Order: sequence, then C-alpha cells, then structure tokens
Amino acid sequence: MSSFWISCLSQFEKELPPQQFNTWIRPLRLEGEDDFANGLRLYAPNGFILKWVKERYLSRIEELGSAYFSAPVSVTLMLGERSAAPAPVLAAAKPMAATPAPVPASAHSPYAAPASLTPEKPVEKTLPHYEKTRLIPGFTFENLIVGKANDLARAASVQVAMNPGGAAYNPMFIYGGAGLGKTHLIHAIGNRIVEQNPGKVVRYVHAEDYYSDVVRAYQTKSFDAFKRYYRSLDVLLLDDVQFFNGKNRTQEEFFFVFNALIESRKQIVISCDTYPKDISGLEDRLITRFDWGLTVQIEPPEIEMRVAILKKKAELENVALDDEVAFYIAKHLRSNVRELEGALKKVLAFASFHGRKIDLELAKEALKDLIGAVNRQITVENIQKTVADYFKIKVADLYSKKRTRQIARPRQVAMWLAKNLTSQSYPAIGEAFGGRDHTTVLHAVRTIETLRTKDNELNHDVHVLLQVLKG
Repeated sequence: MSSFWISCLSQFEKELPPQQFNTWIRPLRLEGEDDFANGLRLYAPNGFILKWVKERYLSRIEELGSAYFSAPVSVTLMLGERSAAPAPVLAAAKPMAATPAPVPASAHSPYAAPASLTPEKPVEKTLPHYEKTRLIPGFTFENLIVGKANDLARAASVQVAMNPGGAAYNPMFIYGGAGLGKTHLIHAIGNRIVEQNPGKVVRYVHAEDYYSDVVRAYQTKSFDAFKRYYRSLDVLLLDDVQFFNGKNRTQEEFFFVFNALIESRKQIVISCDTYPKDISGLEDRLITRFDWGLTVQIEPPEIEMRVAILKKKAELENVALDDEVAFYIAKHLRSNVRELEGALKKVLAFASFHGRKIDLELAKEALKDLIGAVNRQITVENIQKTVADYFKIKVADLYSKKRTRQIARPRQVAMWLAKNLTSQSYPAIGEAFGGRDHTTVLHAVRTIETLRTKDNELNHDVHVLLQVLKG
C-alpha cells in the first residue's frame, strides 16, 4: 500500500465516524503515487461508492495529496473493474472481500444490480446491506433538520416507515426543488423500515438506473427475471422520476411494476422535482396513479432552518460556527441545502488555508464572489418589473384580477419567465402574482410555450426579455 494512501486513510479515520469511514473510504485503492505529477488514480469497487466519494470526499483527498507531496495533485476516480492491470489488494480493502458484490464492468448504473436478476443467486445472500438496498446509512430521520419547509413531508415519511404498505400513504409522492432533502427523506424511510423490519426487501433506485435495468433486460432478453425481481420487493424507493421523461418502454414497465406492488400492498415512495401533473413527457396513466396516495412538498428552507442546517453541518466537521456567521450565510443563500453546504465548505477551507479564525469578516471575504453572484440572480420581483416596463403596464396590474388581453398576456409571459429563470415552484409563483392557484401558473406556462411556436411577435418579445433579464 502506498505511503500517501496510508496517511490519507489515517486522516479520514480521524475525521469521519467509523460507519462512514468503513463504508466509503476503506474500500478505495490508490495508484500512481510514483508519478503523482501526472495525477493519482483512485479506484472504487462500484459506481455507487464512486459517485458518493466524488461528491463528498474527492476535494479533501486532493487537498491531503497536495499537502503530502508539497505540490498540486489531481485525483481521477475510476471503477475498480476498469483498471488496466490488477492493483495489489490493499489491507484496508479486505473487509469488502468477505461479501463480494459482483457488478459487471459494463454496468455503468451505480444502482443497477444485474446479479439480483439471476434467480440462482438471491440478492440477499450475495450483497452486503448497502448493496442489497442501495440505502445510504447516514441519511436518517434523526439527522434531518426539520422546519416549516419539510415538517409535513417528514411527518408523513415517518408514518410510511411505521406502516409500509398502508393504503392512506401508498404511493407516497415527495416533490420539491433540487437540494431540498428529497433523497435524504426517502433514504430515511428505507433505513427506518429496514431497522424495524429486517425481513422486508427494500430497494432504493434512481430513475436513471431503473431505466438502465430496463435497457439491460431488453438487451439480454431477461425481462421475466427483471419483473420477478422488482415485483418481489416489499418497498420500492424511486428517486427523481422526472428522468422517465420520454422513455416510453421504461414507463410501460414501471406501470406494470407499480400496479403489481400496490395490489400486493407493497410500499412505493417516489420523489420528483415537480408536482405530479406538471411532469413533462410522462404518460397520463402514471400521473393518475401517482395521485392515488399522499403527495407532499418540500419547500426551500426558511432562514431559521437554514441557520440550523449550517450549525449542524459545522458540528459534523467538528467546527463551532458562530451564530453571526451562520446567519450571514443563511441570509444570503436561500435556495437549497446543497448551496448552504457548499458555502460552509468554502468558508472552512478559506479559514484553513489562511490559518485564520472563522468570524464574520472571514466569511464575507471567503464568500464575496459567491454572494455577489447570488445577489445578481434573477428574482420573480425583477421579472415582474422588467415585464411591466417592457409592455408599458404597471407592476400592480400583474397582481390584479384584470383579464384584458393587454394585461393577461404579459402576466402569462412573466409567469413563464419566473418558472424558467428561477427555482420557485408553481405555488410560490402563483402566490407572487396576487395569490393565484398553481394551476393558473401551469396554464400560463403551457400557453406561452405553445404560442412561441406559432406567434413570431410574442416569441420575439420573450427572446428580448430573456436577454434583458440574463444581462
């Protein structure tokens, strides 16, 4: 084992809880230390670990490498199966060898488990816990920050976890913008069910990986095994269903899986970035079924919740974050949790590199570019003002109940722009336009999309407004 990687493992073992270290870091192996100037190659045993490490730990590994070699180091993540020559098996990786997870080199999908489609090798007997379920152990109800933005969704999720398959909450559909915690919540449901009902067969799958499973079943003519596997599940947790857009065969297969599981009183939980009826490219028969159970929304976190999230994230990094600093970050970054986490990491890195205490002055200095860019972001308010100026009407007309063509069309254009240029949901946009229902906004968006293909003058107006707003 390379001396740098031994040092790196030792550092991560100090920084991470044992469960996280053993799950994500220990299975990795490193190559290229002898020629580090050309970059290091870090091999992960499967795509699931590769994706997780890339998102959360890669920058830290590069930082440790730069400190160790006293020179900038880049690290490329690769699947272990794709190594040109077998690398020596690291002692740190041995615990994974006891329960091998056979994933073919062709299986790009981190969640696809072709072995699970082979009846002779039941998935429960050949794969470790996270391979069986694809659940992330660290995503639990206990470490989810709760506020007005997600309290209903969390309460409903707890009910589902306590009584999976119950008619009132089946299926459960969770929707909201990117980075608001949908994935955390559905993993928390799965982890609680597995904890309380170890015998239940639970599977988390991203929509893109379900699609990959369908394609693989089609290529290998193994649809019977595919159907048996998915219909054998007690709980199916499907993430980002909007990726089914335009994938007709995938939608057809999921339609039959959905019906089979619901009829067998098996639990289905689905997440999406938008309300079921607003998903484009999805068959009506699926959208109708998504409405059978409970639909809950996760909204952008309010400032108190954002502060709590920042404090919790800092605590996990063993850093005491001053209330003033947390409030400053939370006040300027409003859209989602990932944005907050990214800002906090930037502040921590800035303080570490400069050997300075984390205070308000440092936070302002570290985040000046980021917050400056956020402050220049497009808002519903400046969309309304720009549209009103362009069409020579009052901003108040956009809020009003007036339905004359001179007012209604600019209002629809403003709603379309708000949906396409901001992260606001349909209900939030409706509220910003005089408390209108989300269906009014949806109608406006669809109307403008249709008219742009037919009305050259309107299309020109929209194009000009887009240029003005985007600067």
